[in-house]
Amino acid sequence: MRSILLKNKLIRTLVELRGNPRACVYTEPLWGLSMNLCLPYATVYMLALGMNDVQVGIITSIYMFSQTIFAFLSGTIVDKLGRRKSTAIFDFLAWSIPCLIWASSQGFWFFAVAAILNGMMKIPTVSWDCLLVEDAPKDKITHIYSWVIICGNLSALFAPISSILVAKLTLVPALRILYINAFIIMTAKILILYKFSTETGVGKIKREACRDKSWAEMLSGYKSTVRKILNSRGTIFAIIISILVEIVTMLGMTFWQIIVSRRIGVPDTLLPIFPMIRSILSIVLFFTVISKIKQTDLKWPLYGGFLSSIVGYILLISITKADVWGYAVLLISLAFEALGGAVLNTLRESLVAIHADPVERSGVMALLQTAVMLVSVPFGYIGGLLSDISRTLPFVLSIGLSLLGILATALFYHRPSRIYRFKSDRENRIRLNEKVS
Repeated sequence: MRSILLKNKLIRTLVELRGNPRACVYTEPLWGLSMNLCLPYATVYMLALGMNDVQVGIITSIYMFSQTIFAFLSGTIVDKLGRRKSTAIFDFLAWSIPCLIWASSQGFWFFAVAAILNGMMKIPTVSWDCLLVEDAPKDKITHIYSWVIICGNLSALFAPISSILVAKLTLVPALRILYINAFIIMTAKILILYKFSTETGVGKIKREACRDKSWAEMLSGYKSTVRKILNSRGTIFAIIISILVEIVTMLGMTFWQIIVSRRIGVPDTLLPIFPMIRSILSIVLFFTVISKIKQTDLKWPLYGGFLSSIVGYILLISITKADVWGYAVLLISLAFEALGGAVLNTLRESLVAIHADPVERSGVMALLQTAVMLVSVPFGYIGGLLSDISRTLPFVLSIGLSLLGILATALFYHRPSRIYRFKSDRENRIRLNEKVS
């Protein structure tokens, strides 16, 4: 039985993980018992506390603006403190403390403060990513990221807990309990990861090199990192894809609950069921489709991811009421969304890991996250305005952005072939001239 299971590349990767990649991946399922229990209700929780669609969008923009600031500082902080310590400190500040604020929230300003703190998550995003891949086998990176997303989707197994609590206690009291639970579990996750991880090899070198440098000197070091990014078409492409996927994912997470609850009419108690189905579908797709993706050929998977998302959103906005037909179409749309989201979120991370300079990874990651957030900041507010006009419009915007993703992919993978042909023709002419002379 073991030999049969190990024939699957994903399962073999999981079994063979060691060191920091193992510690990072094995603690990821704790998200399912903490934050992912709250996320299906996050925006309707805001509405239940008296906020409107525009205010929800403003909170999203505050959150993304905060991410922009901390994304810019993240490379310097991660190099100065080290990957392991940065992950522990800022995961606590970005997740544990906001959970307590959300649990006691009374309205807009509570969510605004929590959003500012939650924006610090861009620091552990960089440090945790470095902790995950810097000591990992480079040929296993796509499969490692697949397991990270699979672990996140394991929250599907616990989604009924949210539904039962909301049915028994109503929305607001249930969410307060779930956020307190998230504080406990997230804090435990932070401590477990810190205990079973070690500083990476690159992290030790960078920390030693930064020991006597001031913060200003370290920030000025971004200049060389910017030059390396601008000279790498692959890194620029990875940034573009990350920006588009980030905005589409953010719009989906923020406004999916609203359109399903307020436009289609799905009862609040059923809201966690659909993300649960999407998560289960994602896990199945990882083992049947995504595990077959070759790290050396990502063009067609990118096309498929964007097209699948587009189909999912078209189906979603076509639903007008929660009857039998409406639920059937909603389930089909979830299947397409699951495929698109699983593929795109895996590939966006893989593209960065593949194209980023290993020595400058923290700096590249910091500037990438900064660029992503700078472009994404207005879209929370824009999404709120659009949703206030029509609950379908944020998803129309997502369709447009996905089409841009297809265009960017076509341009990136078309151009190298033209350059190759040009170089080959030029080399042939040079050889011919040499023979003539």
